[in-house]
Amino acid sequence: MPTPILMPALSPTMEEGTLAKWNVKEGDKVSSGDVIAEIETDKATMEVEAVDEGTVGKIIIEAGTENVKVNAPIAVLLEDGESAGDIDVSALDNSGSGGTAPTKEEKAETLKKEEAKPANGSASPAPKAAPAPKANGRILASPLAKRIAQNEGLDLSAVSGTGPHGRIVKRDVEKAMKEGTGKAAPAAAKPAQIAPASVDARLYPEDSYTAVKLDGMRKVIAKRLTQSFNQEVPHFPLNIDVELDNLLAARTRINATSPKEGDDAFKLSVNDFIIKASAMALKKVPAANATYTDEAILLHKHADIGVAVAIDGGLITPIVWKAEEKGLKQISAEVKDMAGRARQKKLKPEEYQGGTFSVSNLGMFGIKSFASIVNQPHGAIMSVGAGEERVVVRNGEMVIRNVMTVTLTCDHRVVDGAVGAEFLTAFKAFIEEPAAMLL
Repeated sequence: MPTPILMPALSPTMEEGTLAKWNVKEGDKVSSGDVIAEIETDKATMEVEAVDEGTVGKIIIEAGTENVKVNAPIAVLLEDGESAGDIDVSALDNSGSGGTAPTKEEKAETLKKEEAKPANGSASPAPKAAPAPKANGRILASPLAKRIAQNEGLDLSAVSGTGPHGRIVKRDVEKAMKEGTGKAAPAAAKPAQIAPASVDARLYPEDSYTAVKLDGMRKVIAKRLTQSFNQEVPHFPLNIDVELDNLLAARTRINATSPKEGDDAFKLSVNDFIIKASAMALKKVPAANATYTDEAILLHKHADIGVAVAIDGGLITPIVWKAEEKGLKQISAEVKDMAGRARQKKLKPEEYQGGTFSVSNLGMFGIKSFASIVNQPHGAIMSVGAGEERVVVRNGEMVIRNVMTVTLTCDHRVVDGAVGAEFLTAFKAFIEEPAAMLL
């Protein structure tokens, strides 16, 4: 019988995602392990592999569809001898595999399609597409169809939809472009903006702003940080000034030993030293390397450091696992590799989920000091400001030193003030004397 291909759960916390791209089309033969689609989660874009072999009989969810629930059928695979006529989409939706049950309208539509089939099974002309329906003045169209229409200057109100309930999908826009039936929108015209329901038009008239739709990443960031800051985690910050002169000198000497090019070439950053020093300080003060749960406090055996990386639409923290066991060169290579793939949304869930501690560095933007929100389930996060020349007092005399301010934000349920202070003292010692990290 036809085998449904389900929307996969690409991480333990994933509930829905965007079906970004199909790498196959109806009628294609696939084998186990073939990459058939790409799924966008809140943090990354992942490839989906076929788990069985067969022929793609029907693609249920169009490329570009957002908010597809985990375990919902997205396509159907046929075995040898089966045909597309054997597929009953409503039965797949009720298969108990996690998909949502069809609505009355969907059942009625499926019944109409079945009744429209010729009795002798011969091919019949495709039904004439109905005009695109509207909901609250908005034309119903898939995100991909909207993007193509916008790029090609098509007016979607002139395009008929053949998708579910008359929704405009990719094939409709491509057909309109090919046949010239899509009426080009006036060059000066801009699509009308629908005000978000939560916006008070008395304060912000519709023509006074541009509404940028929230993507999955921004929604998750908002939800988790609100949960962390306002509801669950009692935060408190600690800050300390750290001198960088010895570190900068050591960095210059080490980088001078690097080959100019080739696989062995490297260039250490100050942030690489900060990650290593954080890991060493966590091993020296294990009480700071902890996670709170309702039943117990977890004291972690390794310092797994999450490094905050800014990407389009939000923030992600790829993790340097067992950072205390790695040298500066390896840490530098891993961070560069993961940061690059993070910006392309190519990280695997196991590369950014978990960890025991976070580092967020805004020094490159000239920020002197700041306090981050704890990234659960970590017990603390360290915010790193810019290194700058400051006047300090030594032996009663004013001297100039390179100084940076770091702020440790702690989850008070697990990291108390004295523990946080002890960690910062250890971190300061490693930064101000980098050779101590070799001991």
